[in-house]
Amino acid sequence: MNNDGGDERPAPSEPGLLGPADVRALAERLGVRPTKQLGQNFVIDPNTIRRIVRAADVQPDDVAVEVGPGLGSLTLGLLGAARRVVAVEIDPVLAAALPQTIADRYPSSLPRFELVRANALRVTELPGPPPTALVANLPYNVAVPVLLHMLEQFPSLERVLVMVQAEVADRLASEPGSRVYGVPSVKARWYASVRRAGSIGKNVFWPAPHVESGLVALERRQPPTTRASRKEVFAVIDAAFAQRRKTLRAALAGWAGSAARAEEILRRAGVDPAARGEALTVDQYAAIAEAANAEAADPGREPGLDGS
Repeated sequence: MNNDGGDERPAPSEPGLLGPADVRALAERLGVRPTKQLGQNFVIDPNTIRRIVRAADVQPDDVAVEVGPGLGSLTLGLLGAARRVVAVEIDPVLAAALPQTIADRYPSSLPRFELVRANALRVTELPGPPPTALVANLPYNVAVPVLLHMLEQFPSLERVLVMVQAEVADRLASEPGSRVYGVPSVKARWYASVRRAGSIGKNVFWPAPHVESGLVALERRQPPTTRASRKEVFAVIDAAFAQRRKTLRAALAGWAGSAARAEEILRRAGVDPAARGEALTVDQYAAIAEAANAEAADPGREPGLDGS
């Protein structure tokens, strides 16, 4: 990406990252009491911030978007690495204070910072150049919906690194056949390759959460080649995992209209009707959705006549 000339390059010196005393002092000054409802756990360890920025592979030409910047710990780290940072914050008190924190701790970066006061689940556009990287400590209670929403709304995102609850990280990064492979695992792979990128202990947060956290890295790739839409493919995924202990023939009966029709569609897609949802890749789910469209267009055709 070429610098458009309107944004300054990051200063060579490192920004003043927030330590434990800084975070608590900021919170006290603002009257902030971290709430479980908003999933607020603030990172208080500068080394963890540096580690996240490195793991995200943020480049000097990147436009990074951060969801839930909170008091600004990660925001400052990102401003030391990226060309531009756009922070999306729903909490009005935290949003109002963030520009001043940046002005105090890293004043030269202010021209490269943009604040969006909004619910990330409702954001459909961002100011300035398209974002190329998403780096965030996502609230545990909305982590997966926010991640999938951002990937869908911003196809310019090339790389993602999110910190989420360890259990969610395992689920996102799991492969077909794993006991934790599920809807988030498959849907994330519609957009990107996914891998676990590390673990984060409880003590780097204030307040310390009750569970461990994990880093998940995603790298954008083309969605499966299919004539079915994303919405159609996701409907199959949802149906398959709604009753994950059942065979696909049974689990997809409601979606298809009957178990018999589900079996016809599965055979047309080259998928064993006796398989279970956790055994399938996103490409196989795409094949099922496409086969359903073909079956609807030609319901009288005998399965397998086209070699599928």
